[in-house]
Amino acid sequence: MIQRAFLLLCFSLLCHTLAAQPCHTASVVVDSIQFKGNEVSKSRMLLFELNIAPGDTLPTSELEAKLEENRKRLFNLRLFHEVGYTYTCDEGLVSVTYTMQERWYLYPIPIFDFADRNFNAWLERRDWGRVDYGINLIRRNFRGRNEEVRVRLQQGFNKRLEFAYRVPYISRAHKLGMDFGVADYRSRAIDYRTLNNRQRFYVQDRGVPIQRTLLTAGLTHRQSVQRQEGIRLTYVQEQVADTVLELNPQYYSEHEHKRRYLRLELAKVVNLRNSFIYPLTGSYFEAIAAQTFFVNGNGTPITTLRAKYVDYRHLSGKYYYFVGGEAQARLSKHYAYADNVALGFRSLVRGYELQVVGGQHFGLFKQGLTRELFQHQGVHLKFIRSPKFNKVPLALYANVFTDAGYVVDEMFEKGNPLSNRLLAGIGAGLHLVTFYDFVFRAEYTVNREKTGGFYLSGRFPF
Repeated sequence: MIQRAFLLLCFSLLCHTLAAQPCHTASVVVDSIQFKGNEVSKSRMLLFELNIAPGDTLPTSELEAKLEENRKRLFNLRLFHEVGYTYTCDEGLVSVTYTMQERWYLYPIPIFDFADRNFNAWLERRDWGRVDYGINLIRRNFRGRNEEVRVRLQQGFNKRLEFAYRVPYISRAHKLGMDFGVADYRSRAIDYRTLNNRQRFYVQDRGVPIQRTLLTAGLTHRQSVQRQEGIRLTYVQEQVADTVLELNPQYYSEHEHKRRYLRLELAKVVNLRNSFIYPLTGSYFEAIAAQTFFVNGNGTPITTLRAKYVDYRHLSGKYYYFVGGEAQARLSKHYAYADNVALGFRSLVRGYELQVVGGQHFGLFKQGLTRELFQHQGVHLKFIRSPKFNKVPLALYANVFTDAGYVVDEMFEKGNPLSNRLLAGIGAGLHLVTFYDFVFRAEYTVNREKTGGFYLSGRFPF
């Protein structure tokens, strides 16, 4: 009996060794591609995300690099906690199996957010009345086809109702996708002017000083998860209280308290980063060209051109470096205060989190040196049974950085000394990355005005 078991064990090890042997031919043919662990995700959808297919011929020397490249493609769909692969080679025929651990796709996320531009701006006020609450329902990977449904029900200082639906594939070739959405936004406060690079707010006790409704629809051409271009049309209707125009007659053009416009936008994205969550290597390019047309002549047409490029490099060991730039040009015969947005919102020079620098054009430069301090593929939480939650990846990075920017403001620069001058900041911080794409940054920065501050953020810096 023991002898028989020993022979079976030897035979099993021999078969495994033969299956794991490397390919000895100069080139190989992909015989099959299979997926395991995709209980919700459709295999056909996953297959279309790869740049290899059964029947393809590959040089043997490039096989593993190609399989790893496609593993990253699947992981960057942000549908899985982890993705791995194995393959066998038999007389030049390769069988590939990608194994994945799916995420939880239904997110009933409670909303408890601050009404200011960022947490640091709220922390300066510490006004608990400026808080939003509600629920954000997100259904990712709907029908197993990477579709997404979002419903946002928000009350509090800012009231917001939103519905959005994204379909990445509407063509047989799986290259064309679409999305549409509708939203209604109302707030108890409005920033009617910027003075000394600080927003001035008007708060209305009864009713709301601003309300905005929008409808949007877009078409996206997806060469892959890394390369996309699209066109989007958005209709916006917004109005402000008469008091806002008394405080700032240039809030909208021609003393109007209401306006409607269409925005047509073309966008191109080439995302070659190794990770879309916290990139360390690769590159990112984005270009946007948009035209705003006002209905009934209640505004002057605006042309917006925007571009961004970042390069991420591995230096040696656990050291990484990134450098990049972003620029915007906004062209119009007349600029309303509501459209005078530059640095301080989505884009900013670190060290100026508490300031807003409005303008028509801006340039932004960032660079940083990163040192990996700790990385764990997954801390296992034994008291949680679901594999979608019981494995928590953790990574901690130290980062030193310098930022610089310049804003051109030819309309509202009076009383705002940071416009039309060089902005700069230098600092260091710790970045924590964990599951479900969560990034937490704690940084200390000193700006050109020699003002230092400790700032917190929840996204990758560039």
